[in-house]
Amino acid sequence: MWNKSFDSCKDENNKTELEIVPAPAAFKSDVWKHFGFAVSKNAKGEKVVDRQWTMCKHCHSKLRYNTGNTSNMQSHLTTHHPEKFADSLTKKILARAQEITRYIAEYIACDLRPFSAVDGKGFKRLVAKLEPKYQMPSRAHFSQTVFPALYRETKERVMLNLKQSECIAITTDGWTSRATHSYITIKAHVLTSEWEMQYYVLQTRQLSESHTGVNIAQVLKSAVKEWGLDKIGTRIVEAELSPHIRCFAHTLNLASQAGLKVNAVSRLLGRVRRVASFFHRSSTATAVLTTKQKLLNLPVHKLIIDVVTRWNSSLDMVEHYLEQQQAVAAALLSDELRHKSREIDTSDIANAEDLVKILLPIKKATTVLCDELQPTISLISPLKQMIQDSMATDNHDSNAIAPMKVAILKDHTDRYQGEDEKFMQESSALDPRFRTLEHLGSGEREDVFERIKFKASQMQQQVKNVNADQDVLPRSPHPADLDDSSMLPLKKHALEDLLGSSFSSNQVTGGIQVEIDSNCKEALVSLSACPLKWWRDNAGRYPILYSLAKTYLCIPATSVPSERVFSTAGDIVNAQRSLLLPCNVDLLIFLKKNLNIS
Repeated sequence: MWNKSFDSCKDENNKTELEIVPAPAAFKSDVWKHFGFAVSKNAKGEKVVDRQWTMCKHCHSKLRYNTGNTSNMQSHLTTHHPEKFADSLTKKILARAQEITRYIAEYIACDLRPFSAVDGKGFKRLVAKLEPKYQMPSRAHFSQTVFPALYRETKERVMLNLKQSECIAITTDGWTSRATHSYITIKAHVLTSEWEMQYYVLQTRQLSESHTGVNIAQVLKSAVKEWGLDKIGTRIVEAELSPHIRCFAHTLNLASQAGLKVNAVSRLLGRVRRVASFFHRSSTATAVLTTKQKLLNLPVHKLIIDVVTRWNSSLDMVEHYLEQQQAVAAALLSDELRHKSREIDTSDIANAEDLVKILLPIKKATTVLCDELQPTISLISPLKQMIQDSMATDNHDSNAIAPMKVAILKDHTDRYQGEDEKFMQESSALDPRFRTLEHLGSGEREDVFERIKFKASQMQQQVKNVNADQDVLPRSPHPADLDDSSMLPLKKHALEDLLGSSFSSNQVTGGIQVEIDSNCKEALVSLSACPLKWWRDNAGRYPILYSLAKTYLCIPATSVPSERVFSTAGDIVNAQRSLLLPCNVDLLIFLKKNLNIS
């Protein structure tokens, strides 16, 4: 469709008015702001638009128009009207250059490329081919100007999202770079208004001092202040910011390590390790093993050598050995390897299958706890009980397996006692998958529900107090704040003063009890179901428990999300970039984890 509105202008030579019809809106080039199509009259006196010629709105020059080609019009403007066309052209070129520069910065951040990538001959050639007019900025421009601006923009977005959160939990862990610099990374975990888990890497700071509780707490408090989390009405959940939840995955690691140190188990791992090492050292042995695997129709997998500090690598090593046991035995008995493998002892490995059977549930538990999109705090109590039950000894256990179970159980049982255990149980009660607390005794269940009732009542009371004082809708207080000392003086309304003892308090408590009773009577949701989705769909039925559940379920059970940053950090601070400044380490990790690229 053509725009039928006309521009009228006078021809200064002929003193006549010329009519120019603007180009259609679909024509996006900037030259159409300065050109249109001339209007003439036919023999009948009717106005006709000649679309084969364009007319300059400034000097009325006519130029032939080939559909889709605006080069001649752009050349005319650059030659005859540079003062009118230069500004729009310059702005367009500048905007295009800025867009390309940003995309290059995002490429470097997302793909973990070094700043020196912009100096690469092949990269420059690629960009020149895609956009010949683009001048590549220097490496210093990217590191000193582009990336800091991108960091500030991303940080503002993250801070805005955090300010809109009712409750925030933070996890932290330390790591050491190739340059032997010690860092501590802090992540924030929030539940959105739509009951979706989100996390952000807040910062990665160099910590040269000893990783004591005091020093780590100081880093955490500094981060809370820097990100304004102490001013937005939220409650931060982590070390000394209450409550402090120890990493459950680390607890499982300690217990498993204790079991693997049992003498009989340690000897078993040593035998398997020597077999795996033999095939890793010899290319001939590897080739023979591959041949035997194919002959026996076994998966062509390499044997694994474990890492002492990672118990699950020991489990993987034994699992792979058991999978390839027939191929390993055939390879060691072959003519090519028989004389080389005399020192290899494959006897007394009957306990390997029992070892896998014991450790496999712990590995699965660790995997479940690493889910960053589902609440995990509520899993600790039932998983702890499951592990304790599975570690009970019986008469069928061998001399290696029985002491291993005892060692794991002894190390694991003492974890999460007192207030920590109570907090874990309350978290499970607020998860629709475990709300009946079947893993607890009847007496313990009643205690848990009474504590939830008490904390919900205090939360409601605090909300009412803040409403009365501020006349605004406050954020929900955190369960750690809910104790006897947290009860604030109530600013009473006249009716509350007269009738409060008969209605207000009892009504709140009664409402909580009704919600708890109704919640317990509901059927458990599937273990594979999403508890967050259930709370989102049922928030209207449980308005009191709703807020309490949100403050509990945002807490992660492990610091694994922080530890996952280590692999990213290892890619950033690699051998070629070991001298990267700590401030740039922080910037690159932050952008890698928080930059949204659609």
